[in-house]
Amino acid sequence: MIAQIPFWQRKRLDEMTPAEWESLCDGCGKCCLNKLEDEDTGEVYNTDLVCRYMDEATCRCTVYSDRLKKVPGCTVLTPDTVTDYHWLPLTCAYRTLAEGRPLAEWHPLVSGDPESVHRAGVSIRDKVISEDRVAEEDWEEHIIHWIL
Repeated sequence: MIAQIPFWQRKRLDEMTPAEWESLCDGCGKCCLNKLEDEDTGEVYNTDLVCRYMDEATCRCTVYSDRLKKVPGCTVLTPDTVTDYHWLPLTCAYRTLAEGRPLAEWHPLVSGDPESVHRAGVSIRDKVISEDRVAEEDWEEHIIHWIL
């Protein structure tokens, strides 16, 4: 019997079910980091400040189903928009698959373990501060360069 090919290897992003699409998220939390954009160059800088609704231990949103009501500018990835977010880290599964690359060995869909992303050091766990603890005028002091 031939083993079934995983959905992420046999389907395009736009062919995935909503559940399959959601399962691509590895739980790294990097898309929930606050970003600053240089108005002159358009360059986007990540900070070590994370959305106030991020559970810093699990790297998951605590208000996911209502996030757009609570954070109107929250990132919403779809098969049509994933390539619009040029700032997504190289490790992001959505970007990875959109660019035709395979999922990393630490990705929970590959490893079968949701903690593998944290053990691999790819997540924001233990690396961030909640945005509500830093005045917005001080955010520039929190620009980071460890996102790949």
